[in-house]
Amino acid sequence: MIINFKIFFLIVSFVFISSCSSIPQNTANSCKIFDERYLWYKHSKKVQKKWGTPIYIQLAIIKMESDFDWLAKPPRQKLFKVIPFKRPSSSFGYSQAVKGTWEQYKKETGNKLATRARFKDSVDFIGWYTNKTKLILKIPLNDAFKQYIAYHEGWGNYKDYKKNNKIISLARKVEKQSKIYKRQLIKCSNRLNKNKYFIF
Repeated sequence: MIINFKIFFLIVSFVFISSCSSIPQNTANSCKIFDERYLWYKHSKKVQKKWGTPIYIQLAIIKMESDFDWLAKPPRQKLFKVIPFKRPSSSFGYSQAVKGTWEQYKKETGNKLATRARFKDSVDFIGWYTNKTKLILKIPLNDAFKQYIAYHEGWGNYKDYKKNNKIISLARKVEKQSKIYKRQLIKCSNRLNKNKYFIF
């Protein structure tokens, strides 16, 4: 009986972890995302209150960086267009943060157990990063276009973005998606705020 209980507990734990980590069915709709992952809404709302970064900006950055894939990594480069080689960067997880910047985040925030594969830590990282962008580059937290450029290129390389048509195109997509998320959240935020099933 004890053995069966242990097996049952392991199965339930695995299913719970898998469901929390799987990609939402509709990543283009913020209301649908939070209907599936209500705790994500609580985490994102907490980040908005803590760092000032709007929820729709957080989601738009994650949408572009990983499309909400907790195990996302840059595709491997190929030698002679065939042989798999190393990855172009150490980006990983929801936020696609690189190791060096992630370590800086953990050191400055004291969040030593943070992991890039956890949504809660990923949105907090985005809040921390965009807030520093505001302080360093004087970019408003609700400016999705410029905030994403600084996020993708880094604070030091931001000044050269006008020479990079690719990053400008990506930033426009983030800006467009953030506006869509914002409109969607207006319709469902009251409902989400009334949900008291989880206390946080």
